Amino acid sequence: MANSKVGLFFGSFNPIHIGHLIIANYMANYTFLDEVWFVVSPQNPFKDKKSLGNMYDRLEMVNLAIDGADNLRASDIEFSLPQPSYTIDTLTHLSEKYPTKEFLLIMGEDNLMGLTKWKNADILLRDYKIIVYPRPGYDAGEMRNHPAISMTDTPVMELSSTFLRNAIKEGKSVKFYTPDPVIDFIDKKGLYS
Repeated sequence: MANSKVGLFFGSFNPIHIGHLIIANYMANYTFLDEVWFVVSPQNPFKDKKSLGNMYDRLEMVNLAIDGADNLRASDIEFSLPQPSYTIDTLTHLSEKYPTKEFLLIMGEDNLMGLTKWKNADILLRDYKIIVYPRPGYDAGEMRNHPAISMTDTPVMELSSTFLRNAIKEGKSVKFYTPDPVIDFIDKKGLYS
């Protein structure tokens, strides 16, 4: 039996919103991937630690958001890996842990532009495939034609977690921007306010 293909969608998901869900759903159902895992980052090396919501809360919000979707799952794999987590280390770890799965990387075209600066980018591009969703205003140029890269027509919306956090802080409604169970969780725990 062929290895199942798993797309890894890394992010802080602080909080998760429908932009993330649309990308994951498209990748899981409209491409050659069998499933998509949301890899919740405990701490992005490029982000200020203080601005991140509790990682268990962020993981729980992802689980609430994808409840009932059988080809989407949340992964806390990076919670137990050395900090800060680098994508190549996580990929290597997962490939060893799940030898029957083939892991691919999902990323936005904006990240693709800076990929060559990543830790072990050459190994990443040699050993793994990368599936890219478009981002308005970004063009990865030559990188688009790299043999490891697959461009997609994923529908994209300009919605950010920062927008949601600010709206919540200002007491504005975020209905429809993230699933209702996530909103209830945020309300109950008093997150971002």
